Amino acid sequence: MSVAGSADRLTPSVQDYLKVIYTLSAGGHPAATSDIAQHLELSPPSVSGMIKRLSEQGLLEHVPYRGVILTVDGRRVALRMVRRHRLIEAYLVAFLGYTWDVVHAEAERLEHAVTDTLVERMAAALGNPAVDPHGEPIPAADLSIAEEVCAPLADAAPNELLVIRRVRIADPERLRYLASLGLTPGVSVTVLARQPFDGPITIRSDGREQVIAHALGLDLLCAQTAGA
Repeated sequence: MSVAGSADRLTPSVQDYLKVIYTLSAGGHPAATSDIAQHLELSPPSVSGMIKRLSEQGLLEHVPYRGVILTVDGRRVALRMVRRHRLIEAYLVAFLGYTWDVVHAEAERLEHAVTDTLVERMAAALGNPAVDPHGEPIPAADLSIAEEVCAPLADAAPNELLVIRRVRIADPERLRYLASLGLTPGVSVTVLARQPFDGPITIRSDGREQVIAHALGLDLLCAQTAGA
């Protein structure tokens, strides 16, 4: 049996490593050891040791002086965990009354415990959704994934018409704040002005103008609207 086919035999720690590396290497860029350590809240030496072991298991490839990328097997394990995580988030919001700001922590715990049978029943009950509550794409049952090309709101030009597709943060307070501003996936936004040197961004959404920090604009991934 391949490593990917026996993902449940991997420890939760290994599953977390592969999922984080998948996220960090989106777009084809290798994941740096320091970034992996920051995301997992571990020391760089500990991460380096685990990377060596995962490479020996055929789950990672090291790119000299740049970081690591997932092998085919490693990517399949990562996508399987991503599918579990995002479907659990969607299920908690749709059926159990959770809000989008608290589901991440719950899904982090549950994703290692659920079976594939339960996950697929969740998917069926949800109608096989394409995205989770934060707009992140959910891998299909065959682990294929379709990711729309998006760019941060902070990079948008003035008067650019956009629609928020994804919110790439898990911090509950920031998610609650964005929800209070009405800045959630599917909402249309017009950028009115951007101050230089990472200054604030003035936008119009739902008929009202508001100012958001540049850092929040980096977390809102947007696509141009059809009329732009």
